Amino acid sequence: MTNDPHRPCNGPIHYDDIDSPIGRLRLVAGRDGLHEIWFEQGRHQKAARPEWIRAAEPLAFARVQLEEYFAGERTTFDLPLRPLGTPFQLAVWQELARIPYGVTISYGELARRIEQPLAVRAVGAANGRNPLPIVVPCHRVIGSNGSLTGFGGGLPTKRYLLALEQRVAEGDLFANGR
Repeated sequence: MTNDPHRPCNGPIHYDDIDSPIGRLRLVAGRDGLHEIWFEQGRHQKAARPEWIRAAEPLAFARVQLEEYFAGERTTFDLPLRPLGTPFQLAVWQELARIPYGVTISYGELARRIEQPLAVRAVGAANGRNPLPIVVPCHRVIGSNGSLTGFGGGLPTKRYLLALEQRVAEGDLFANGR
């Protein structure tokens, strides 16, 4: 992930939509990497900018890896990422990327991991603004009591993603996850 959220994008921005078990996802990328993944029914509704170019080919690298993830064939992503955010948000997102597949942690633990133990609310806000859900696994962060808390794609989507990872980790791809 980039460390400079203010660096201008290099070249044109491409976007495309893909179907997934959790609904349609919009992928947004520049020449320098994947910028965003949007949920069709997400909390932070967005629209493509007029200067962006709809094109499937520049996003094939991300589409293939997401399809493998949903098929239970991929537990880590190997994608060039370029999320835009504040230094604090980038620190939170970088730590999110370190949470192992099939593992959950609390917001408090995430705050401790970035050495900001009193910033639990700010960590929660940064987690909620993660522009690359699934790939940067914000769904793996839960309440301190083990409860599922807010998620940009909705709690049913968060539940699905966690159940998928649990099934794959346990070697049971045929159980119903929704």
